Amino acid sequence: MEFIIEEGKCLDKGTSTLILPALSIGNVGQLAVDLLVSSTRAERIGYLDDPYILPCVGNDAYGPTPCGELALPLEAYDSRNNRVALVQQRSPVVKGMMVGFAKNLADFAVAAGMNHVLVLSSLEFMRLQKIDTSSGMQIYYLSSTNTDGTDDCCERLGWKKWQEYNPDQRTWKYLSTLAEGNARQDDNLPFEDEPEDEDYYPSLPFAALFSCFKAKGIKVTCLMCYCSEGDNTPDAFGLAEATSKLLGLSLDNSHEEGGKWRIPFSWRTLYGPPPDLSMF
Repeated sequence: MEFIIEEGKCLDKGTSTLILPALSIGNVGQLAVDLLVSSTRAERIGYLDDPYILPCVGNDAYGPTPCGELALPLEAYDSRNNRVALVQQRSPVVKGMMVGFAKNLADFAVAAGMNHVLVLSSLEFMRLQKIDTSSGMQIYYLSSTNTDGTDDCCERLGWKKWQEYNPDQRTWKYLSTLAEGNARQDDNLPFEDEPEDEDYYPSLPFAALFSCFKAKGIKVTCLMCYCSEGDNTPDAFGLAEATSKLLGLSLDNSHEEGGKWRIPFSWRTLYGPPPDLSMF
């Protein structure tokens, strides 16, 4: 993975926390990063070139005024006021290469001097074992702070530790061994195609990212929510809010839309135009 810095820009030396999405159902992690980039007024400082990411290109996602900047598959942003860096991922990983991609991202984080990585992800609602209807959206976390995945700071914020994590389960152990470079990925093991129930979660992108950052000795926290396909912008607001609370982010509220969050310009066409009412 190569980090290409734009001319005249650099990553602030005081930045030690990295925020990035894990691609999953509803793209909630990506939408949350969009909100964080826009609302912290983070500056794009460059992009990452990795052989395991499928190519894509699009218009600038944040500004309504055409300025000639194109959105690329992996972009790096710096919010100097908050001492955080953000990576936005806009295209999927080549099939079967998720662990390799996660290792490359972990190497980048080490080279950039990061000591905490925050991974934002969604999980399939149909796999939620116990539904809590006593409150609204539930935030779940997984942390490398302790071997069982717990973290005191997350607990104080009222979040629940994600109960599906079992470091002694065979696929989690295998993933950890892969991340540490002590094994080669075996195509016969259930990381692709149709994994069994106990192997499903370790096959997801957030699990590879968690294991590879942990193997590099970097503190990693995954913030997750359960959702279904559809309009997942409310879930994105929830994950972004949780991120802001955990890191104590300072947001830019001086924008015309009002409210706490600055809505990215690209969201105006996120789900296409409204239906033609003449059909009803």
